[in-house]
Amino acid sequence: MKIEVRLAQWLLASVFIVMGGFRLWQALHGIPTSNNTLLMSTGEVLLGVLMIAGWQLRAITLLAAAALIADAALSHPFWRYSGGTVLATELLQFMKNMGLVGGLVLLSTAGGAKRR
Repeated sequence: MKIEVRLAQWLLASVFIVMGGFRLWQALHGIPTSNNTLLMSTGEVLLGVLMIAGWQLRAITLLAAAALIADAALSHPFWRYSGGTVLATELLQFMKNMGLVGGLVLLSTAGGAKRR
């Protein structure tokens, strides 16, 4: 695998590991956290670790992309706001997720998965 593809793989995986891990760390330190958040955070960490390991990279990156699309739609509904800071913040977060989805889709095609 080319070095730039490997770098993209590690950087994209780091988003899942760091953010999922951060929420789990907060829960371990007494921050109230819902069971759904704990489950999703554990899944994020697992996706990130599997992505770094390169295990079933195409499937893992596409699964991660689907998870980010769902997160964007559920957590950042910018279309519900008519203006102001909340609209700008939600739109930014939504588009950040979409940018990451683009990177994950590219990685799924460039990851060097062996075809049989």
